[in-house]
Amino acid sequence: MATNTEHTGNHAPGAEKMYHEDTSTNSTANGGIHRQMTHEEHQTALAASRFGYGPLAHVSSGARLPAFGGEFQPGLYKGVENRKFANPAPLGLSAFALTTFVLSLINMRTRSVAEPNLVVGLAFGYGGLVQLLAGMWEMAVGNTFGATALSSYGGFWLSFAIILTPGGFQIEEAYVSQQGELAFFDAFGFFLMVPVSRQSHPRHPRRQDLTPLANSSFLPTQGWFIFTTILLIATLRSTVAFFFLFFTLDLAFLLLGIGYLHRNDAGMPNPPVIKAGGFFGLLAAFTAWYNALAGMLDDSNSFFVIPVAHFPWSVKGKELRQKAKRAQLE
Repeated sequence: MATNTEHTGNHAPGAEKMYHEDTSTNSTANGGIHRQMTHEEHQTALAASRFGYGPLAHVSSGARLPAFGGEFQPGLYKGVENRKFANPAPLGLSAFALTTFVLSLINMRTRSVAEPNLVVGLAFGYGGLVQLLAGMWEMAVGNTFGATALSSYGGFWLSFAIILTPGGFQIEEAYVSQQGELAFFDAFGFFLMVPVSRQSHPRHPRRQDLTPLANSSFLPTQGWFIFTTILLIATLRSTVAFFFLFFTLDLAFLLLGIGYLHRNDAGMPNPPVIKAGGFFGLLAAFTAWYNALAGMLDDSNSFFVIPVAHFPWSVKGKELRQKAKRAQLE
């Protein structure tokens, strides 16, 4: 089971190299005495280094590190010990998690709250701006996947908030006053890159219309379902925690889209399906917080680290199996 210390440069592939090339340790204050570790001492230090302790704990090997959701890295990536920037992934994950958490509670009609107005503030400030900034910092540290994902979802929340701002930008009012409600929902469908399903308005059978935006804020989510599926594919060789984040988010987008596109007899979004989408949104939010916590905890600030579970077919999983086989042979 992988831990955070395995992804912060605190593991020991480089330690073995150091043992053969330069294992002098325990110098005195005046630098006059040096000695090499014995084989038994090296094995003990090597075992301790895997948990972030001992003289070999912070040896840098220059090798690539395995996939880790706490760094928002779905594949091998360069060591971070000499990085000038802090890890921006936990910030972006936390911004995504809280905004998704609140909206999912509304989708589940928690305590009968049904209007998404409260999400506007979060979508502007935290899920939008802060997550977008985290995505740009991911670009600075060289993480293409993290920059693409966090910046895209940050931009989504910002644009989503702009459209939903009551009376602020008057986007809906402009369409309704000039071309009718149908034109606005068609344009909103273009914004999310999917065609909007039409049906007869329940109170005006001759008029092709849709329910108000307040009741269909996630009407055409299939565009974002496609985008999230693309990101999901990139996590197939990472960790269970990382994959589960995008898997649950993908299901949330899919179910919300189905719930709003296939309404009930009254022309309203299908409540059971919308609630199911909200449930998977909650799972995505908590998984995002889990990955954020994994990215923050290490032996310097915590008494424990949390597992992220590498897939057996991942690079780290194969490495662990090979180590187990070598241990059996010894």
